[in-house]
Amino acid sequence: MKARHIALVAAAALAVAASPAMAQRKKEAAGAASGTFLIATYGDWGAYTSGKDKSKVCYALSQPKERLPKGLNRDPAYIFVSNRPGDGTRNEFSVIVGFNMKPGGPASAAVGNATFQMLTKDKSAWLRNAAEEAQLLDAMKKGKDLVIKSISGRGNETTDRYSLSGLSQALERTQKECP
Repeated sequence: MKARHIALVAAAALAVAASPAMAQRKKEAAGAASGTFLIATYGDWGAYTSGKDKSKVCYALSQPKERLPKGLNRDPAYIFVSNRPGDGTRNEFSVIVGFNMKPGGPASAAVGNATFQMLTKDKSAWLRNAAEEAQLLDAMKKGKDLVIKSISGRGNETTDRYSLSGLSQALERTQKECP
């Protein structure tokens, strides 16, 4: 379990740093020795915090329960919902898929019948239309599973299924930690 926690913390730092809005925050946070901490676990989700003051980040994080096709050599994948009060960012949805995606290739996030198109860059993805984040999070809170589909740089069509059990509680906790 400790190794899994260390991997989650490392991936969380990468995802937060990969966020498009984080470029400026990275400069401000450079030199801040504050670490990343697991606050609590709720179902299949963890609530984490990193940094302090203006560079404080809180996020809910989970890993996929199923990855298809099986047998592909990939790094771990993670999904994040981040809050960065210092720059006014709330509920930013992002994914690290664990492999380089096809440049400009299609990617989507789906909950039930609701599908949201994503932008990709290397191993990361975000919603194409940031205005849809509230709709996606609402669907996630009500849904059972989230499915991320993308195409690898080698042309493999991939599907990662995430459980949404515990998401609502993890989001509530991150809101409390980063109001």
